[in-house]
Parts: sequence; structure tokens; C-alpha cells
Amino acid sequence: MIHASYLVTAEDYAEQVKTELTNTWLPLIYTERILKTRTRSYYFGALPRKPRVELQHTLLGVELKVGQRRLLCPDLATARYLSVFARASCKEVAVPYDITRVSLLADELESSWHRMLLMADHKAVDRTGAFRARIHGLLIAKLRGEIAVAGAGAPVPEFKQSTRQRTKGH
Repeated sequence: MIHASYLVTAEDYAEQVKTELTNTWLPLIYTERILKTRTRSYYFGALPRKPRVELQHTLLGVELKVGQRRLLCPDLATARYLSVFARASCKEVAVPYDITRVSLLADELESSWHRMLLMADHKAVDRTGAFRARIHGLLIAKLRGEIAVAGAGAPVPEFKQSTRQRTKGH
């Protein structure tokens, strides 16, 4: 006898997770909260499919280790922020120019990432580990695709050219 949950495909589970995440779906946070602010683009280049991502504190500062590559980051918040996108193997992303926002956004992105994976595991708790890994892969591919479509913004943020402090007549 086939259990009813076995008729649901990995794609169905992935779509359910994305739907249930609603406004905490990582690409939605990216497009609505990050790309609508002033950003600069960050280029990772080609990353391995399932890279091992680590944050390392060195004498020179904080490094983001992605596979065998080491990327120097200006601070821990930026390393945490970029680590989420590195785990998804994104080629390039937008980084907020306002450094005071990076830590909060890194928290939101990390929470979204872990919530996505936990929801996938919870939905398919009675399925095999390989099946759950397939759901994870589908979700990550969907996430990576949506971020690639949204783009990484301008390489350098735009600055207002007007520096006039006074109005005419003063």
C-alpha cells in the first residue's frame, strides 16, 4: 500500500515551503529590502555547487572561506551577509552601502535560510534523507535563480552630485 504522502513530489514540497515562507522568502527580502536601497555589487564568480562556507577571524580581519577560496570582508556583519549567498552559490549579489543596515539584514537572511531548510525537513519528515536533500536542492536552485534575475545592482552606488548647502538669495 502506498502512503498518500509518497504521491507528493519533491517539487511540490519545495513549492509549498516557498509559499508558506511568504514575506520571509529570501529572494523577496533581497528584492524588497535590499535592492530598493543604495547598494554596490559583489561578484563571487563561479562557486562550487554545495560549497563549504566558513567565517574565519584572522589577524587581517574577517574572511569568508568558500570552498578553497578566501574572501576578505570589511567586518563580521558583511561576512555573515555574504555567507548566505555563498551557501546558495550565487555568482553576484547586491550589498547595502549603508553599513549600519548590514547586520540586521544578515540576521534576516540567515533566519530565512534556516527556516527554509527546517520547513523542508519538517514537511518531509517521513521521507528519506535523499528525498529531503532533493527538496533542499530545489529550494536553493529556485532561490539562486530568483536572485540572479533580480540582479546585483550597480557596481558602485550612485551619489547625489548636488552639494549646495544654501538656497539662492542667502
